[in-house]
Amino acid sequence: MAQAGEDDTERAAGTVAGIAARALPSVVTLRVSGDDVSGTGTGIVLDGRGDILTNNHVVRAGGGGGAISVRFSGGQTVKGEVVGRDVGYDLAVVRVHGVRGLRAMPLGNSDNVRVGDPVVAIGAPFGLDNTVTAGIVSAKERPVTTGGDASDGSDVSYLDALQTDAPINPGNSGGPLLDARGLLVGVNSAIRSADEQDGDGEGEGSAQSGSVGLGFAIPVNQAKRVAEELINHGKATHPVIGVTLDLDYAGDGARVATPKAGLKAGDVITRVDGQPVHSGDELVVRTRAHRPGDHLRLTLRRGGEDMTLSLVLGSATGD
Repeated sequence: MAQAGEDDTERAAGTVAGIAARALPSVVTLRVSGDDVSGTGTGIVLDGRGDILTNNHVVRAGGGGGAISVRFSGGQTVKGEVVGRDVGYDLAVVRVHGVRGLRAMPLGNSDNVRVGDPVVAIGAPFGLDNTVTAGIVSAKERPVTTGGDASDGSDVSYLDALQTDAPINPGNSGGPLLDARGLLVGVNSAIRSADEQDGDGEGEGSAQSGSVGLGFAIPVNQAKRVAEELINHGKATHPVIGVTLDLDYAGDGARVATPKAGLKAGDVITRVDGQPVHSGDELVVRTRAHRPGDHLRLTLRRGGEDMTLSLVLGSATGD
């Protein structure tokens, strides 16, 4: 029987195979254990010093005395330690020591991403290292909240996410979402499963459903800022408006409970920089897409009338 012979294994730079070949040396698999909990996730090499970006929910079991194992695509496995983590952004930095020849993932600009752009995701779904999938950017600036198991809401993360149909499953958390040039544009963080639960689960063999084509990634521009603060200070800052919201309000928008910065109790914020806000959670997401010190334009209803207010975002240190 006729059979094709061996050919050149190199693939063009813009193909999925070409993108994956360049990116894989900068992707690691994280196995975390602690407090009777274990899980698997993915990380992204940021620099030659050994800093690795991932999700907070991937490493939280290893942040309090647990163990973090970092496996590189070539097979080398070393211990990792948490440098800093932030619940609100669901990001963390892990550092490894004694690893030579680390190749940093090249960063793109998530502001340049357009709906319909092709993307490639790499991760360890259900513990299967170095898995590559492809799709497109399905939407931008999608407000997504994850976590929420804690009674006081202290574990909730707010994502101003890139949405993708590239298959993402439990274990992809913290892995790269790459554009057609192989540049990092997002950090894969959550999926919407058939049971309509946000979050992509943690750990091989998770009982949660797999991908249904609704994955969410933290834009790289936000991830870069947070990662730099975690590396330099161990914590990240959050931009804040400085008001308390009425959590019992069930109408459209976010209602202010305490006055501040020109806002009055009872004001209902309906837009941030022209983008609709339908709930208090969406207001937090839209706000955290900015930096402390940024100017923000709010549209609100007061006494039955619409008005616009400009303010400068304050700063608070995250957990």
